[in-house]
Amino acid sequence: MKFETLAIHAGHEPDPAYGAVMPPIYQTSTFAFLGFDKPGEFDYTRSGNPTRKALEQCLAALEGGTDGFVFATGMAASATMFQHFSAGDHLIVHDDLYGGTYRLLASVVAEKGIAIDFVNLRDMAAVEAAVRPETKAIWIETPTNPLMNLVDLRQIADFAKARDIMTICDNTFLSPYFQRPLELGIDVVMHSTTKYINGHSDVVGGALITADPEIAERIGFLQNATGSAQAPFECFLVLRGVKTLAVRMEAHNANALTVARYLEAHPKITRVLHPGLESHPQHELAKTQATGFGGTFSFRIKGGQAEAKRFLEALDLFVLAESLGGVESLIEQPFTMTHISMPEDVRRSIGITEDLIRVSVGIESADDLIADLEQALAKI
Repeated sequence: MKFETLAIHAGHEPDPAYGAVMPPIYQTSTFAFLGFDKPGEFDYTRSGNPTRKALEQCLAALEGGTDGFVFATGMAASATMFQHFSAGDHLIVHDDLYGGTYRLLASVVAEKGIAIDFVNLRDMAAVEAAVRPETKAIWIETPTNPLMNLVDLRQIADFAKARDIMTICDNTFLSPYFQRPLELGIDVVMHSTTKYINGHSDVVGGALITADPEIAERIGFLQNATGSAQAPFECFLVLRGVKTLAVRMEAHNANALTVARYLEAHPKITRVLHPGLESHPQHELAKTQATGFGGTFSFRIKGGQAEAKRFLEALDLFVLAESLGGVESLIEQPFTMTHISMPEDVRRSIGITEDLIRVSVGIESADDLIADLEQALAKI
């Protein structure tokens, strides 16, 4: 089936009890056994739940995987993935990444005795130099949050497979509608389903998807053992959101590109970081490993903190808030918001400075969005 059909039908059929077209919310903690020593398919919601199973199967189908697992938050998904590794192991992580992931790695994972090197994954010589005998995995974001750099997924996957190194890709920014890392050789895909997959800014969640049976078995064990799975009601909300993923992503993509082109021509904007623009240094790579560019990008505004503050406070339609991927447009300053958990010297070294603004373009009228940006830019 095509993506649009899978998003609506994969993972469930009408409910066998009463024919409900949408998967019901199985809001129960426990399930009756069929008899003594005879559990049914489900016995306890931490271990499995019909609503959760429908979502997990749907996401696995959309990513081209065999097994999907959903979690209470995106960070819970990441934390579960990092529990694969033990003291003495070594991880290579993209040096340009979400601030929450950096905090988890630097303040939690590293405390377990796991060595971590933050490396520019666009530089294969640097990647090769970072590999050690104990290297177990490479963690990738592409596009990166918030600098919109791309990693060549095929190249990294081939490199890692030749060395028996696991690869994990955070695919939150593009969603499986525009990019499917498993098809490019990546072992595990991670999502914050809070963002585009849910798409309505009303639930938090995370997901891990793989086509490797050994990795799937370990993720399933950890999900159950740590109790990090997503609750049934939140699974229901994400299932509802994912049904419109295809149409939403097309609208996000078109609006974001229109807004990016407007900003690129504006005299008060020094640079627009959007892979869909011909000016982006990895524009050609973007076209080879993704079918669209998503709705989130960043740009640099002339001036410093005072100008950034004045601009952000002058906006009416764009909401000053963290997160992304909802139907409404959000805007933020990574330096003081989403990436504040990174040490300042690390932020500055990779280019997260006061002039950088990240925008999540919603599905409103692009004309209205541009008018709001125009009036705010006029005030600086």
